[in-house]
Amino acid sequence: MEDAKQAALPAAPAQEQRRVFPAGLLRLSLGFLLLGVGVGLSAFGLFLARHSEAVAAAAPALFRPCVAAPEEGEEMELERWIRPPARARHAMTDEELLWLASSAPRARGHRGYPFRRVPKVAFMFLAHGPLPLAPLWERFFRGNEGRYSIYVHTMPVYRANFTSDSVFYRRQIPSKVVEWGQMTMCDAERRLLANALLDISNEWFVLVSESCIPLFDFNTTYQYFQNSSQSFVMSIDDPGRDGRGRYNLNMAPEVYLEQWRKGWQWFEVDRELAIAIVRDTLYYPKFKKFCRPGCYADEHYIQTMLTIEATHSLANRTVTWVDWSRGGPHAAHPATFGRGDITEEFLRGIRGGETCMYNNQNSTMCHLFARKFAPSALEPLLELAPTVLGFG
Repeated sequence: MEDAKQAALPAAPAQEQRRVFPAGLLRLSLGFLLLGVGVGLSAFGLFLARHSEAVAAAAPALFRPCVAAPEEGEEMELERWIRPPARARHAMTDEELLWLASSAPRARGHRGYPFRRVPKVAFMFLAHGPLPLAPLWERFFRGNEGRYSIYVHTMPVYRANFTSDSVFYRRQIPSKVVEWGQMTMCDAERRLLANALLDISNEWFVLVSESCIPLFDFNTTYQYFQNSSQSFVMSIDDPGRDGRGRYNLNMAPEVYLEQWRKGWQWFEVDRELAIAIVRDTLYYPKFKKFCRPGCYADEHYIQTMLTIEATHSLANRTVTWVDWSRGGPHAAHPATFGRGDITEEFLRGIRGGETCMYNNQNSTMCHLFARKFAPSALEPLLELAPTVLGFG
């Protein structure tokens, strides 16, 4: 049947059967075509090289960074990305903020950055509301712009009224309610760290309260951190009721009893550990669920987690001085110092009254900050700052 159909079809004319290009001629034609395209592209490239300014002027703004340097008054794209936010407030949720901060660069110093980077120290104030000792801190920061940044976490209802010439102006971050002894205290610390990590120049992260004071001038403090090979987190294995006695068996297998640590809340960490804290999703859920009063998460969460994950990065001490002696071994709060306590002898004793290890060497400079100081202590502190503390 198929043969019959083929036979019924008319035969192709002999003229059409002869219209076939020889293979050699076809290859030669394609070669000339490709050669012509190449010559045309080369000529166009030479034109662009000789007239790049004209091309840049005519190019849409979106593509202009690809073909020419920015015009006068414009900024490089990289500079736009690395510039820190002008103000601390934003509309991100905690989940969005922590996600963004978790992906921040973690390198220290100048290595790993394709631009000139001046490392900064981020001072993170965890406060209820006002900062009564702000005038002392203003003197501490004065003249050191570009080497520090400030972040303030308060109760959500509080709105600071610092003037535009204050270092605290617009440095209040979006905050949530913090309850003493609850995991919300650690939430606030992570919130502060995440906000500070958005500034790519922040290299050290210092947690202080509204009752803290600096004990040395800014440059001494800055160099202490920049030259340190370890971060400062107090983390001890306390066998008593306020240490291992707060451990919950449900913390396993993420945390076993022998890994449980305790320490003071006030820490000073480098960029790598700051990112480790904000990106943690392994230990945080366990502490949130099983560390409840009388387990106080701010004394155990970061201390335990960093001891497990980065024990060799810790100096196992804090550089914030606190006096727990007035309330006895089980005091809930440390001593508070007012106007009558502030003397030259008292301050010098805090500055050099102990011996500690710094970069594997003995040192008498163990504390850079101290707490707790009442608002009444401000006036004598301002008087003694120039002669005793080295600034003001």
